[in-house]
Amino acid sequence: MTQIVNTGQAEAWNGYEGTHWASNADRYDAVNSGYNQSILEAAALAPGDDVLDVGCGNGQLTRLAGAAIAPGSTLGIDLSAPMLATARARTAASTVQYVRGDAQVYPFEPASRDVVLSRFGVMFFADPVAAFANIRRALRPGGRMAFACLRGVAGTELGTVFEAMTRPLPPSELPTGTDGTGPTSLADPDRIRQVLTAAGFSNVRTQACDAEQIWGHDVADAAAFLGAWGPVRHQLSQVDAATAEAVTDALTEALRPFERDGAVRLRGGAWLVTAVTR
Repeated sequence: MTQIVNTGQAEAWNGYEGTHWASNADRYDAVNSGYNQSILEAAALAPGDDVLDVGCGNGQLTRLAGAAIAPGSTLGIDLSAPMLATARARTAASTVQYVRGDAQVYPFEPASRDVVLSRFGVMFFADPVAAFANIRRALRPGGRMAFACLRGVAGTELGTVFEAMTRPLPPSELPTGTDGTGPTSLADPDRIRQVLTAAGFSNVRTQACDAEQIWGHDVADAAAFLGAWGPVRHQLSQVDAATAEAVTDALTEALRPFERDGAVRLRGGAWLVTAVTR
């Protein structure tokens, strides 16, 4: 294990958060897999490419990239030991490898990769400019990057559910925060361009990308899963039992309009971001 500067995230992703994602890998893939094809197409992968997947988690996108670029190599990096264990257990290809590390400071081999990918794994850096600059150094000249990051939940179907769910909570207790930190740190495309330009990337482009996210097979199942999701679970732990029950009831009712065709389906919103090395 190399140096970690993002200690808060390392603690979360090696504690409850990481364990929950690893234990529910198929469910989280059902939430996020609708973005896979857009990311892979934006990256313009070709056989023989060498790929780096940042914040690879349970490794679904890493494996898909590995299949697309064989016989090229794919390296997934993540802070979470539980999720990396799941990724390794699900990976058969010898050309797909994983490493536990902090992408902000990990000593990647310079100019060793053609493409950097990420599916919601780049929003949590302690110092985004430093992190993306370190990632850029791993790319060869003319290397390219494609990633998805949260566009923000306001105006999305997930945002509608969050809004209903948080009404019983004090105003400051929101799952994604109002200051743009955490999951929504790259919700502003102007900030994305500023960060990536400062890190040495050029031709930075952002495109809205929506996808259906499956949160459960029915309302009760989806409410239980969302209630156990780290940000929501944390907020529920901060309030009294009556308030927590009110939040859970509100969450359940807010999900009802989205149950159809044997699942609870919410339309999620992301930015699909592409850039190249200078």
